Amino acid sequence: MRIELRYGEAALPLEVPERNRPWVVHSGVVPPGTEPRRELDDALSHPFGTPPLEQLAHGKRQACIVISDNTRSSPSPLFVEGILERIAKRVPRVQVLVATGLHAPLERSAMETLIGPGLAARCDLVSHDARNVRDLVALGASPRGIPVYINRHFLGADLRILTGVVEPHFMAGYSGGRKSVCPGIVGEKTIQFVHSPLLLESPCADYCVLAGNPVHEEALWVARAIGVDFIVNATLDSESKVTGIVAGDLEAAWLECVGSVSLSAQAVTSGRYDVVVTSNGGYPLDRNYYQTVKGLVAAARIVKPGGIIVMASECRDGLGSDSFRKALQTLIKTQDLDEYVTYISKEENWIIDQWEVEMLVKVLRLVSAILVCSRGIRTEDLPLTCAEPVSSLQEGLKEAQKRLGPHVTLAVMPEGPHVIPAVRAAAIMADSAGVSFRSRRGVTSTYEAEPR
Repeated sequence: MRIELRYGEAALPLEVPERNRPWVVHSGVVPPGTEPRRELDDALSHPFGTPPLEQLAHGKRQACIVISDNTRSSPSPLFVEGILERIAKRVPRVQVLVATGLHAPLERSAMETLIGPGLAARCDLVSHDARNVRDLVALGASPRGIPVYINRHFLGADLRILTGVVEPHFMAGYSGGRKSVCPGIVGEKTIQFVHSPLLLESPCADYCVLAGNPVHEEALWVARAIGVDFIVNATLDSESKVTGIVAGDLEAAWLECVGSVSLSAQAVTSGRYDVVVTSNGGYPLDRNYYQTVKGLVAAARIVKPGGIIVMASECRDGLGSDSFRKALQTLIKTQDLDEYVTYISKEENWIIDQWEVEMLVKVLRLVSAILVCSRGIRTEDLPLTCAEPVSSLQEGLKEAQKRLGPHVTLAVMPEGPHVIPAVRAAAIMADSAGVSFRSRRGVTSTYEAEPR
């Protein structure tokens, strides 16, 4: 059996012996492509849980539209154009705020590139800077004690609109909705707490899990506390083409998107596997090892304790940021997974990107080995990956069979974390009591809570 796995801008082959009978992870119900502008107009005219945007805009003085930065694939020009057509004649001033989280703030030219010069000329452009205290307003603390700092431009607007894309997220369950606020436009201190062991050590801080997920709960609490009037969220296919758009209430519209994504981006199996062979979804998701952790977390959902993950990730940019490298160096120096988590649990030891290493620790606690096929990671950096290098997927599978036996149970994830696997007995969900999602296309699905 020959399977090709995404790798960079191409694919890597894997020949699987018949005796292993792999479970191949494929997406579920994939929505058909749509005419994006028509879909947006329909969503804006028929919002979930709110009056139409034109009605909300009546009498408002300043609107703030939050868009994703250039590290995310999002149809921001489409969003901004459609929203402006609805509110420009009703609201004297409109700002477009780029949600950067802890990424560097964007220059004017980069912001114009995000939405196009024509749209940029029709509104004020602002880039969030999580480290600029002059642009932040302190709003106290959440019930978990997390300090909340919010962008003053968003807080100063009397019509607050979020845009973004909903897809599975390896900490918050799903992206989109409330995440455009937290971590998108909150302060550095808030982001550090939301990405700290206080939340991430929960087993519910996982792909596609919302019930009991503290990362989701905190982000939602922050967005509710600040106040969001309207959201516009989209779903995309594997080629970043729009498959659906919803608009309306912060939660109601977002949950509609979650339901759609749950149908297309999840696959359920009956048990765990000795070996999981995966990619990191190809470029740009496999551009560095930092991003590769997301694929390892996805594969860990279906690997047996003591099993092996074989990962193909190009990593053309190497490990990733300097702060991620430093966090990996700290883990290696510590030489103990639990001791590392204890160390980073102390606020004085926090550094940026340690959360990605903490998610890697979750994988390392489970498996006996990670075998990585990558031409982009430098030889001297390989020890920092906590993985063993292999020259090909074929070599990785052969090595895994050598260690665990020739008749290992095997799963293959050709699309990496673009399709999230789950064990049927631990079926994924968005609400502890079960939530039924009905899309405009008439597809209905109900998800049960994942016992933890």
